[in-house]
This record gives sequence, C-alpha cells and structure tokens, in this order.
Amino acid sequence: MKQTVLLTGASSGIGYEMAKIFAANHYHLILIARNKLKLEEIKQELNNPQIEITVIVKDLSVPGAANEVYKEIKQLNKHVDILVNNAGYGMTGPFFELDLNKQMNMIQLNIIALTELTHLFVQDMIKNNFGRIINVGSVASFVATPTMSVYAATKAFVLSFSESLHSELKQKGDIAVTALCPGPTKTNFATVANVGHLEEIFNVHGTTAQEVALSGYNAMKKELPVVVPGWKFRSMVGLTRLLPRQLLQKILSKTNK
Repeated sequence: MKQTVLLTGASSGIGYEMAKIFAANHYHLILIARNKLKLEEIKQELNNPQIEITVIVKDLSVPGAANEVYKEIKQLNKHVDILVNNAGYGMTGPFFELDLNKQMNMIQLNIIALTELTHLFVQDMIKNNFGRIINVGSVASFVATPTMSVYAATKAFVLSFSESLHSELKQKGDIAVTALCPGPTKTNFATVANVGHLEEIFNVHGTTAQEVALSGYNAMKKELPVVVPGWKFRSMVGLTRLLPRQLLQKILSKTNK
C-alpha cells in the first residue's frame, strides 16, 4: 500500500520541493499551508492518477490549529505514515526591538505547533508500528545567534527534540525521526526574516530548496537522526563545535550587525 505524507508549509520553498519529491515517488499527500490558491495550484501541478492529494488550509501559528488538523484528517478517514514539520519562519533584529507578539507567534509555529502535531500523529505511528518524521531545523539549531535569538532558540529546540525522540521511538517499532538542518537557502525566508545585508548570502551562496528537500528525503530513507545539507554548512557546523562559545558569540555579534 502507498504511504501518506502530511507536509506543513507546503506552498513554497523547501515544503513545495518536498511535495514534488514525494509525489514523484508515488506517496499520497496531505498538504497544509495558509495560501489556499497556492495549494490548489500545487495540487493541479502534481496531479497524478496514482496518488491522492488532499489540501488543508490552516494557519498553524494560531493556537489549537494543530489539533484541528488532526481531527480533520481523522474525519477524512486518512492516516499519516510520514509527518514533515516544515512550517516555520524567522525574524532578525535585536530581541528588545522586535515586536513581542510576532516573536510569540514564531514560537507558536516553530515549536508548539510542531510539538503538538508530532504528539498527535506519533500515537498512530506507534499503534501501526511504522512512522517517519522530518522536523525542519536550521544550522542555527547548533549555535546561539545574536540578532536572531528567538529564531535560533526555536530551532535549537527542534534539533534537541528530534534527536531525543529518534532514540525514544526506536524502542517502539519501525519509527525514525530526522532533524533536517539547512544553512541559508534560496527561498523567501530571507524576505520574511528581513535579514538585510545577509540576503546576498541566502540568494548567492545558499543551497537551493530542491537540494535541501532531497537531502531531507534521503536522510529519512536512511533513518538518519540529523542531516545538514551541503558540505560547506556541515563544515561550518563542525567548526562551531570546536570554537569556544564565548569567542563564537563575539564573531557572530560582529557578523550579524
């Protein structure tokens, strides 16, 4: 039987590229995003008589939205074999200057909705003795990042949560969790995060969304707990582990001014 993938943040960037990869490999899809028009366009683009594509319009940054998604999927009499928690966004700027409500909204989406969806669907995965989860983190998962303090903290949560959950669920059957931690990626992230002078790094030196999506898909197939796409960014993460934390903060503070 074909497996079903639930993919959040499916309307653009990494999520969109993942949707294409899963569709090409004949998985049924449940696509979630806020943009109804874009979801319908993607559904038509990926239309294939061999797979079913369901779209759910939902803003996961709204408290309770994750539970609504779970109930709606149950009402549709569908089950989820693979959960991809891709929805999320970033903000840049001094913590004390950024709007508090927007930062809380980011925490709701990047952490709380991801955690709720995982808890809801992992119950079924345990019962079915199978499941795969991809949680999208960042290279910022590995290091505190001045001017992106809350964003980096949310992604640190994603990495820690995913690694520990991977170990826990191995005891419960054929279930694996992967933290996909890309570096700067050529998506609309830079625009949303308002990264200013760093936008060139994203658009010129960043990895493509397609490369990141494929890396995540392959890591899931190999049941890897963590993957950092691109040798440049893997090297960068390795370097951050060698440098003293205080020195690293001084370097990042100057870089991110």
